[in-house]
Amino acid sequence: MANKAGVRSDEGLMMMQELDDRLQEQIDKLEHVRLGAVELKDNLSGAIAAAQRRGEDVETSKKWSAGQNKQHLVTKNTSKLDRETEELHHDRVPLEVGKYIQQGRQEKGLTQKDLATKINEKPQVIADYECGKAIPNNQVLGKIERVIGLKLRGKDIGLPLEDKPKKK
Repeated sequence: MANKAGVRSDEGLMMMQELDDRLQEQIDKLEHVRLGAVELKDNLSGAIAAAQRRGEDVETSKKWSAGQNKQHLVTKNTSKLDRETEELHHDRVPLEVGKYIQQGRQEKGLTQKDLATKINEKPQVIADYECGKAIPNNQVLGKIERVIGLKLRGKDIGLPLEDKPKKK
């Protein structure tokens, strides 16, 4: 069936869709060239704000300790300590162990910094262990034991480490 202009309605509809598709492609190309990282970030934050205004649920998450070199985290449950009303605290390294670390380090002629370098830790970690402020970490204590040659864990604290036979 022909309309007043003499063009069939199906053909006109197809021509309009084709023009619309071409126009959309050109718009997409322009937007792609024009958009930068800053504009995308602004659009994203604007979209989040708009969703919050509409009352929609928006889930956000914050990066935690990003860009920091945190090798040893406290593995104890600190939130449990916060909830408790009793006087609870984390166990610390006994002063006896700190003294043995000092003695072993001095016998080997090492400074705190040298010992820290040998076990891939910061000098402050060694200082904390020596003065009894540190929360015991078996990995760190094991590394210190191997370097200074003294046992720091268990019942025979302060005795020389037994040399294990090397595997062939």
